Amino acid sequence: MRDSDGLKQKLHEALSSVLPIAAIVAILCFTIAPVPTDLMLSFVIGSSLLIVGLGLFMYGSDNSVAKIGAHIGATLTKSRNLFLILTLSFILGVIVTIAEPDLQVLAKNVPHINTMVLILTVSLGVGLFLMLCLMRILLGIQLKWLLILFYILIFILAALSDPNYLSVAFDAGGVTTGPMTSPFIIALGIGVASIRSDKNAEADSFGLVALCSVGPILAVLILGFFYPGEMSEIAAASASTYLNTVQLSHDYLRAIPVYLGEVALALAPIIVFFLLFQFFMLRLRRTPFMQILVGLGFTYIGLVVFLTGVNVGFSSLGVILGGVLAEGSKKVLLLPIVGAMGWFIISAEPAVHTLTRQVEEISAGSISKKSLKLSLSVGIAVAMMLALIRVLSGISILWFVLPGYILSLALSFFVPPIFTAIAFDSGGVASGPMSATFMLPLAMGVCQTVGGNILTDAFGIVAMVAMMPLITIQTMGAISVIRKKKFKPAVIPMPAEHFTENDVIELWL
Repeated sequence: MRDSDGLKQKLHEALSSVLPIAAIVAILCFTIAPVPTDLMLSFVIGSSLLIVGLGLFMYGSDNSVAKIGAHIGATLTKSRNLFLILTLSFILGVIVTIAEPDLQVLAKNVPHINTMVLILTVSLGVGLFLMLCLMRILLGIQLKWLLILFYILIFILAALSDPNYLSVAFDAGGVTTGPMTSPFIIALGIGVASIRSDKNAEADSFGLVALCSVGPILAVLILGFFYPGEMSEIAAASASTYLNTVQLSHDYLRAIPVYLGEVALALAPIIVFFLLFQFFMLRLRRTPFMQILVGLGFTYIGLVVFLTGVNVGFSSLGVILGGVLAEGSKKVLLLPIVGAMGWFIISAEPAVHTLTRQVEEISAGSISKKSLKLSLSVGIAVAMMLALIRVLSGISILWFVLPGYILSLALSFFVPPIFTAIAFDSGGVASGPMSATFMLPLAMGVCQTVGGNILTDAFGIVAMVAMMPLITIQTMGAISVIRKKKFKPAVIPMPAEHFTENDVIELWL
């Protein structure tokens, strides 16, 4: 019964994430942005598959990958073997990231880097930085100093790198903190943090996602210095036309075997690693072992259905719709439309509810869930509009992310460290499945119509979305600190002679 309820909840969360965008698209297509009927029907089918696939995937991931991370983290901490912890964390970081659906979608839409080359590059970046994350936890190094160091390095490399790799690199950092990678990394970090017994151990378990998103940015920037990029077709741009419903169904049916094979290759390393770990170290009992295997089955089926819906019908309409909206006088509606999409994307994102509850607890109620959700909605709406301004104007992404990250890192000196960790982790919450699967193709469509450079102008929208929570949540944290100082009750000391030896004195901290 519990499993049935859990699956229903995940399907409801997936519906809440996809439905607002689908509804806005439908309104636009039936009013100011006409598209061919066959493409609209394909979009409806793709959206349905996306909802079902995402729900099955999230359910399976929670019951397999997240549990594997928790078991492995607990087992490794018992070993107290630093070399073993770091080696296995690197391997796990690589193989889990390879199966990340958001990364799969982004990689297929990058025209000048081979899909597998980009996936492996990003995965290696996550693996290396997951090792660094665990070292930070074990040594108790403050997150902000590492973030400052590595973002300085990022912007030095960015100033020297090929502009065609710049926006893709920042997007790569955003898509790696998705529904596959984040639960695993967080579970592993909590397990390793249990080695320490000091009061800051739990707080230091936050921030893993933040650092792991830095690795892919550096890895792709470095790749740009020696990889000979060759232009190829963008997956989202290959929208098919259909004469009848039979042709439409054949397009979906032809895609399923392709993704069955691709997803099997992506998940195979995780399954093999888990089976080996189970045999040599973990030795779970039959029931939890079988539950994880069943969860991996749900993950596999969900990922196949998700990628089929995204690549055949969902993303391709985003390109078409973006192109239609960028024509003539309709261009003036682009900013409010993408702003509205940003508002509803973050409002419907399931992980936002967890984040807002977490911040409310940490701030002892001084930052309410309602105020935080409002600030996030405003922030993501602004991020979407700024991203479209980039597409329309051709301004380099550095003019946006450099001031944004400088402000974010400056705020880290004025808020409690836990707020900085949660703020940087929350970038993955904002840059959820909708950013890579629809908003990026929409930006590509706009960019093609206005004659811009897709590589430098359209890419970067995921990075802009991932950046805004860093500013929003830390700003809310700074406000919380100011309020606490402002309303802190004054303590008036009583002279010692006013008390006798029989008085009871209560000390309040």
